[in-house]
Amino acid sequence: MSEELSKQTESLSLDKETVLTNKSEFTAKHPLNNKWTLWYTKPQVNKSENWHDLLKPVITFSSVEEFWGIYNSIPPANQLPLKSDYHLFKEGIKPEWEDEQNAKGGKWQYSFSNKIGPAINDLWLRGLLSVIGETIEDEEDEVNGIVLNVRRQAIRIGVWTKDCDNAKLRTVGERLKKVLKLSDDQKIDFMSHDDSGKKGAEPQLVL
Repeated sequence: MSEELSKQTESLSLDKETVLTNKSEFTAKHPLNNKWTLWYTKPQVNKSENWHDLLKPVITFSSVEEFWGIYNSIPPANQLPLKSDYHLFKEGIKPEWEDEQNAKGGKWQYSFSNKIGPAINDLWLRGLLSVIGETIEDEEDEVNGIVLNVRRQAIRIGVWTKDCDNAKLRTVGERLKKVLKLSDDQKIDFMSHDDSGKKGAEPQLVL
């Protein structure tokens, strides 16, 4: 240890109470406003497997500490196989268009080149934190969940909403652009779930 470093460490002290010296604070959990369920869609192995066979709930959590424990235990976004998905939704809401909480809504989304590499990990994490921390919206209570799709041509991040009210959607879209660190000329679009199934349908909103 160098003399300079030795001098610097002399001033370090744990005389003050910290999270490390206060056992009750160290073990305390910081609850989220909602419980969240992580889902995973595995790649299809054979044509007999349908959507319900591929989509499985992984775990439900309700605190900041549980989130980090889960996040650090699962494969990062850039290591997921092609045709797989992560879905993080409020407890009780399935990541399906048909779910009654999603049926009247849609999603904001942006597609990144599949060559983005490890950079997608930071963007996906920022998206997750904005959703569970509810900083992606104000008082709209509009966001149901966030989805990561890994495909051959692109990696998509989408935020699902419970309805298609333009006034509520705009705030979510503007926040998502900031979360994903997009420039003004990089556009995200909102499409209702109803229109997503229609060939040639135009986005409802573009930001």
